[in-house]
Amino acid sequence: MEQQQHGWVDEGFGGVADAFARNWADFPELGSAVTVFAGGRKVVELWAGTADQQTGRPWTADTLVPVFSCAKGLVAVTAHLLAQQGRLDLDAPVARYWPEFAQHGKESITCRTVLGHRAGLPALDASPTFDEIAAWTPVVRAIEEQRPLWEPGTSYEYHGHVLGFLIGEVVRRITGQTPGAYFRTAIGEPLGLDAWIGLPEAELGRLAGLVEADGRRPMPGPEHLLTRIVTMNGALVFPGLDQPRGWNDPALHAIELPGAGAVASATGLAGVYAAAVTGVGGRERLLSPGTVTDALRELSSGAGFLGFDMGARWGSGVLLDSPAFRPMLGARSFGNDGAGGQFAFGDDEFGIGFAYVANRMIGHGDARANRLVDAVRAALGA
Repeated sequence: MEQQQHGWVDEGFGGVADAFARNWADFPELGSAVTVFAGGRKVVELWAGTADQQTGRPWTADTLVPVFSCAKGLVAVTAHLLAQQGRLDLDAPVARYWPEFAQHGKESITCRTVLGHRAGLPALDASPTFDEIAAWTPVVRAIEEQRPLWEPGTSYEYHGHVLGFLIGEVVRRITGQTPGAYFRTAIGEPLGLDAWIGLPEAELGRLAGLVEADGRRPMPGPEHLLTRIVTMNGALVFPGLDQPRGWNDPALHAIELPGAGAVASATGLAGVYAAAVTGVGGRERLLSPGTVTDALRELSSGAGFLGFDMGARWGSGVLLDSPAFRPMLGARSFGNDGAGGQFAFGDDEFGIGFAYVANRMIGHGDARANRLVDAVRAALGA
């Protein structure tokens, strides 16, 4: 369908606008946006469509949308920033910062093992309720009591929610703040970026409503490890958009779900990565070249514990350039994607911060963002 697009592109980035328009012609978009920073300067900011299908509220430049596991990128940037400051050693045992963690075979697990999805803790045996998840501490206690599903470091599987809580508790032990609060204190608020893990009530008026595209594959049964990973043993629903405590429920976005609960605008999310790799607003880059190099070291790829190989490659808490899964710009690219098609990354070789967000959930790894990345690559001659 044709849709009037709003915003602008800098000279040389017209191909991104063309790709954005093609997405609207070829996919059942409802509302979407893409922002690109180059060298710390915004060079693309485009948006189109409807933010709320119920009311017809149009998408605007500052529309916020749930971006699911893009939250892991915010947590990873925060962790690497603490490491750069000398406050966190990613290769030290988690128990250095969180002594109660050192139980049931977890004594030698490091933060890097967790960030590489290799800790053997993709899901919990405990089944905390929604209110217990919101309270934070019950999940921390459940992680302390958990036995790894495999010998840590010997295999990997996506640590959907546990990664955020586990690294988040380390952040809390170091800083005194939960990871969403610390992200806002250290990065979001100083740089004026519209990205949160735990959305303030005052921002709800800007939040887009999610809709699901036809033909999505159903989740396996509730006992399947994948379902347990995604739903925290059924406490959360997926996709369950309009169910109580579903992904259109403000109560869900108000709590800190640091593995999969970020809310951001395209510009806010792209700005996080631009701030990390180049700096924005005249400020120094958050992460040094050496810190980025450390994050980029491949930790996991190929078939995981469940036997799936989607083509993903993982560094320390971040997806790496992986042509079969999420193509970026090259060897210095890192980012994270989210359920339904959201995607954001940074690259300090090309000085790029990129984000695409949408409120129609087509599918994990769908082609909409990939097309836009291809257009950025062409504009850079990469």
